[in-house]
Amino acid sequence: MVQPAVHTRPLGGTLHLRTRLKRLALAGAALAAVTATLPGAAAADSGDRGHHPSDRGLSAVIRYTEYGIPHIVAADYAGLGFGTGWAQAADQVCTLADGFLTVNGERSRYFGPDAATDGSLSSAATNLSSDLYFRGVKDAGTVEALLATPAPAGPSRDLKELMRGWAAGYNAWLRKNRVTDPACANADWVRPVTALDVARRGFAVSVLGGQGRAVDGITAARPPAAPAAPATRASGQDPDPARAAEAARELFAAENATMGSNAVAFSGATTANGRGLLLGNPHYPWQGGRRFWQSQQTIPGELNVSGASLLGTTVVNIGFNDKVAWSHTVATGVPLNLHQLTLAPGDPTSYLVDGRPERMTPRQVTVRVKDAAPVTRTQWWTRYGPVVGGLGPQLPLPWTTTTAYALHDPNASNLRGSDTALGFGKARSTRDIAETLRRTQGLPWVNTIAADSAGHSLFTQSQVLPRITDDLAARCSTPLGRATYPSSGVAVLDGSRSDCALGSDPDALQPGVFGPARMPVLRDTPYVANSNDSAWLTNADRPLTGYERVFGTIATQRSLRTRGGVEDVAAMAARGGLAVADLQRQQFANRAPAGDLAAADVARACATALPDDPEACRVIGAWDRTVNTDSRGALLYDRFWRKFTSTVPSAQQWTVPFSPADPVRTPNTVNTAAPGFAKALADAVAELRGAGIALDAPLGDHQFVVRNGVRIPVSGGTESLGVWNKTEPVWNPAGGGYTEVAHGTSHVQAVGWDGSRCPVARTLLSYSQSSNPSSPHSSDQTRLYAGERWVTSRFCEKDILRSPALRVVVARG
Repeated sequence: MVQPAVHTRPLGGTLHLRTRLKRLALAGAALAAVTATLPGAAAADSGDRGHHPSDRGLSAVIRYTEYGIPHIVAADYAGLGFGTGWAQAADQVCTLADGFLTVNGERSRYFGPDAATDGSLSSAATNLSSDLYFRGVKDAGTVEALLATPAPAGPSRDLKELMRGWAAGYNAWLRKNRVTDPACANADWVRPVTALDVARRGFAVSVLGGQGRAVDGITAARPPAAPAAPATRASGQDPDPARAAEAARELFAAENATMGSNAVAFSGATTANGRGLLLGNPHYPWQGGRRFWQSQQTIPGELNVSGASLLGTTVVNIGFNDKVAWSHTVATGVPLNLHQLTLAPGDPTSYLVDGRPERMTPRQVTVRVKDAAPVTRTQWWTRYGPVVGGLGPQLPLPWTTTTAYALHDPNASNLRGSDTALGFGKARSTRDIAETLRRTQGLPWVNTIAADSAGHSLFTQSQVLPRITDDLAARCSTPLGRATYPSSGVAVLDGSRSDCALGSDPDALQPGVFGPARMPVLRDTPYVANSNDSAWLTNADRPLTGYERVFGTIATQRSLRTRGGVEDVAAMAARGGLAVADLQRQQFANRAPAGDLAAADVARACATALPDDPEACRVIGAWDRTVNTDSRGALLYDRFWRKFTSTVPSAQQWTVPFSPADPVRTPNTVNTAAPGFAKALADAVAELRGAGIALDAPLGDHQFVVRNGVRIPVSGGTESLGVWNKTEPVWNPAGGGYTEVAHGTSHVQAVGWDGSRCPVARTLLSYSQSSNPSSPHSSDQTRLYAGERWVTSRFCEKDILRSPALRVVVARG
């Protein structure tokens, strides 16, 4: 177990402290009284405090309740950051330290250049690629420039104070505690950090959908050898537009993503008491640096918010307060675009704009490597951004003697995301949520769904997106762009023409992005819901249209998860009288829409496909169409359906095609005559029997995680089954089936209000607070999740003080 800090005081061990806290609660002024006893925050330092954070005078009170959830109280933002950094370090020091190595470009120094990263902070395939990119960001002073940008285009003073305090709190915890997590105990790479390191981590999160998606392409881009005159295009090196269009579509398709989410907000017209309701169900990785972590953050009279933060961030990213709740879903807006460069004759590192040559800017980057000489590479930058050799291995973008491609990522100029979250924490209504988005414009790759205690609902796709209008794409797309933009929203513009610049909206905080007035928004309908499809079907009765293709598609086929979710929440809204308990039931309904649509037909066709195997047909026919842990036949259907949908082209999977007039119920009627249907079924049966798994085994017997040697069964299902409670497990037939979860349901919150000063909130963190196996909070909520049980949130002071697990830590610098 992590050693307690020297200021830890178990509440029950000191009668005086218990009496004092009870008196504070009865007086109704506990938060103010607690923080009034703290030393004042350090005076503002006019020097380089961002680079050399001091914890002098910083402190916070951290009250832990059940499941290790900290309630952090401080007198100001620096103190709040201090308490947050301290508490995150206590739970996740190894994961955090690993991430700081990443953003400082030092993975190769400690782990070798060829090892794979965990993918948390970029798509880099190897440590060396990751280091070359992040070291380049560091050498260029990119984050320092963003920090120096005045608000609102740059980060606010409050956010800078949070980052300063977070670094000081993390460092103070390291000084005063022994690291016991075997992942990094006694490791020399666990080191103090600076506020600048915290900001660099925020930058990495911001560019995950842009430069972060193309790290390997940025670091591997090389100019061709000098050509013989006259220059000619290398034969066969141009990307094929049709193949590139399909590769781009797959690259940005929700079904292939490692992050997703569901969220629904119900207006007061549907609820039992006329107040709003919100169910947030993000689908994020279960391991590594993109995990959520729960807390409550309080500055009396200024901020009081509860929810979940991405590790290493200083704010609550998804959460609620006494008046409003919000969640995010990964959006379909494409936060990057490409510019196709026409190179100057005879010089592959110069490109033409309106006929005039411009030289690329070389950035030489050197990375230290374990047990080897340092590695030096050159990256090439243009007025649009870095030259990129491809977007993943499926979409190469060759740098020839005449053509290169530059990546534009507007979020490389955006360090405002945490200011957006901070504004949400202070919001009193969905109107305030919308106003925060207008004022900060900081969200890089998510939608926002919100509800409030007055009964309002809100959906908005307020993203920082390149200002690619359909008109601009029509005028300026290259032949490659004319294929990729309709299929995926990835624009490839002619970089040789200045009239193809992105332009600006008058209400945008930075040039080249859409302003708030152009964002898809839907307010105060009975429900607003999103499951990672575009904004179009946010409410099936009020389809959203009129937005540019870069935001997403209109009137196109929806995923089964979207279709199932809309069916469920529309029925809930029509039924009315909703309460938080209804949200909890929806989260664990575990209905498999692919089973409802196709299982009966599959069972009927099974007799022909498997004439000698009546058992398989009986099991599929008897399956209850859910993915509960006790569902028999769910595993067989899951393995069949994965094989069927991955081998049979989507256009051949259904006999009734998609209709924009009936988007929730089409396509339908599975095509059991499709080539590959019978083979998928036979292969699934053979696979389970070969692994020694009974065809009718309960799902939980073979879909589980192991924590401290104990199997914990996990419900839920994969993307293609359309299950709301999404689970993307790791198949290991030799180990007994699905033996780990890669990503899926993470931090869940079901929130409403009852007219009191305390929100009615139930939460779950599926993988628990700590990644340290010796922590009591490494799997306690995972066991709750397995039992479909919830944590009753302790938001109000009286509820915190009543916690039977209450433990108080006074964290000081």
